[in-house]
Amino acid sequence: MYLTRMALPRRTFLRGLGATLALPLLDAMVPAMTAVARTAAAPVRRLGFTYVPNGMAMNKAVNYWRPSGNGGALELSPILAPLAAYQDHLTVVSGLSHRQAEAFSDGGGDHSRASASWLSGVHPKQAEGVDVRAAMTVDQIAADLLGKETQLPSLELSIDRDDLVGNCDNGYSCVYVNTLSWRTPTTPLPPENNPAVVFERLFGDGGTVAHRLAENRKDRSILDALTEDIGGLQRALGPGDQQRVDEYLDAVREIERRIQKSEKQTSESTLTMPERPIGIPPAFGEHVKLMFDLQWLAYQADVTRVSTFMLGRELGGRSYPELGVPVNHHGLSHHRDDTDSLEKLSRINSYHVELFSYFVGRLGSTPEGDGTLLDRTLLLYGAGLSNPNEHSHLDLPLVLVGAPGATRGGRHLVNTTETPMMNLLVSVLNGAGVPIDKYGDSTGRLAIEPLTGL
Repeated sequence: MYLTRMALPRRTFLRGLGATLALPLLDAMVPAMTAVARTAAAPVRRLGFTYVPNGMAMNKAVNYWRPSGNGGALELSPILAPLAAYQDHLTVVSGLSHRQAEAFSDGGGDHSRASASWLSGVHPKQAEGVDVRAAMTVDQIAADLLGKETQLPSLELSIDRDDLVGNCDNGYSCVYVNTLSWRTPTTPLPPENNPAVVFERLFGDGGTVAHRLAENRKDRSILDALTEDIGGLQRALGPGDQQRVDEYLDAVREIERRIQKSEKQTSESTLTMPERPIGIPPAFGEHVKLMFDLQWLAYQADVTRVSTFMLGRELGGRSYPELGVPVNHHGLSHHRDDTDSLEKLSRINSYHVELFSYFVGRLGSTPEGDGTLLDRTLLLYGAGLSNPNEHSHLDLPLVLVGAPGATRGGRHLVNTTETPMMNLLVSVLNGAGVPIDKYGDSTGRLAIEPLTGL
């Protein structure tokens, strides 16, 4: 077979005045030689880590998280029920622990150690000032390999601002609860919680953040500067690619519209409120979904292949009146084995999973190559505490979601509590093509098959 056209490069951008936009994977980017090449499309490997604070509704008598069974058919628990539509993509992993998050001789500070050790596998140094120390986290190890060909090696996101300073938890710096990601043992990476800033980081080109924010306030889409380039590209594509680009650009415009709406709502509010970042929706659920949408767009455009997202920081006091839980989340997590408190905590935990399932659905409904984005992505969802009433770092709540070629789903795998969580993370890195045998306090690889090649 002879080539009748040149393939469009995978890293293709539309460029206009002050704006640049990466495109999703198109058929035109696949060499037109064989059907195999067309369907394989050099699949991209992606990893995402979503963290929830303050543990789960679980104790010895009642466990709203843990599924029944072991190794066989997965029967979802009440907290995991919102993921039922994607059950074949789920592997719930129980029994894994983070011993490095325990006190040793430091006393309190379990919340700080929970988030600091989750992706590092080390015991963070107890320090209040700049003398903080943890370890390079697994997302950054993955970013060193998967991020070589992307605009951003990794994306660090959160819902809460990272502006807490000083001592947050029994002599532990607030740095430890502000972020999951560490570039080096002494370099934490601050996450971004403002969707407007994240969008501009992903798709802006030139000028400062302040300048680009000013441009957004003029109610002009950055895509307007790309009209001529878009038109020329569309004329060169086949019907399927034209539709895919149209849908992708519509999704970009929709997120811009939602950001601008949030900015307008904030500026026009008559309530006496402390100053809040531009572009952050007033409702928690809307904010979370918007941040998930930005990760979805970043994956789709191959701007980044590694992301971390904190649905809240440890010790966070957010309340959830929309769920009938108007009390402080952290306070409620110390449930004292009270059945009513555990049930209310489970509502929060289930709501977080429901929002996460929205992201999973986005990935699963987005075509890429011969599959979907979900087929090329492996997500880890979980917490650094299990039973928060005991500040327990044993039997952590963890679930893998995604790439059926990476891990056989629909299972509940139970390990002994002496098994380090880092064994799972070493296996996750190996599955993403990162050649590593040991990290943190790992003692080997977790036996999850096949977990080879997303």
